[in-house]
Amino acid sequence: MKQEVLKALLAAKAARQPVALVTDTKTGTQRIVARSEAAPESELEKAFRFDKSALVEDEFYAIHNPPLRLVIIGAVLIGQSVIPLARAVGYDVTVVDPRGAFATGARFPDVALQVDWPQDVLPGLQLDGRTAFIALTHDPKIDDVALELALKSDAFYIGALGSRKSHAARLERLKAKGFDEAALARIAGPIGLSIGAVGAPEIAISILAQMTKALRLGQL
Repeated sequence: MKQEVLKALLAAKAARQPVALVTDTKTGTQRIVARSEAAPESELEKAFRFDKSALVEDEFYAIHNPPLRLVIIGAVLIGQSVIPLARAVGYDVTVVDPRGAFATGARFPDVALQVDWPQDVLPGLQLDGRTAFIALTHDPKIDDVALELALKSDAFYIGALGSRKSHAARLERLKAKGFDEAALARIAGPIGLSIGAVGAPEIAISILAQMTKALRLGQL
């Protein structure tokens, strides 16, 4: 590998930029291709989406995607159920909740906890295209501002807990903040796939399934 190619690869990794190292199998020449440069529905774009390196004709695509991240707003029971599922499929998890009585190490052992308001934490987390975001507190004072920041980010999945009625009211509040229909359509609400889930563990399964659908297929 040439030094300039290696430097570009390391720089992309440091910046959490998804790239492919493309090698011509006939000549051995290599180049770096950013995900943003991959044509929609091309074999390269599919390789990025499925985190799977591939040999396509005379080119080998070595995919270098940043690690997946999950940001959870709300140190609540459903979050406790989501975390082990998310970790099992490779997500690094951060929980944000200003309520110290909920966000404790005893309730969330070995989890990155931010006991602060979302508006003070999320800008530093830099939600990107490899980040999923879920708001679970049911408290507009906490969830709404977090959703505003998520909608301004490149997070590949944005979900919010609540009934259809509470979600409709949430959308009206966000619309009043200037978000259009296209932006609001990014929010999965009520959160999770409709599988008739009962209780926190089943709701967690529905959430992770919807996150996976968004990650792999680009759909809610």
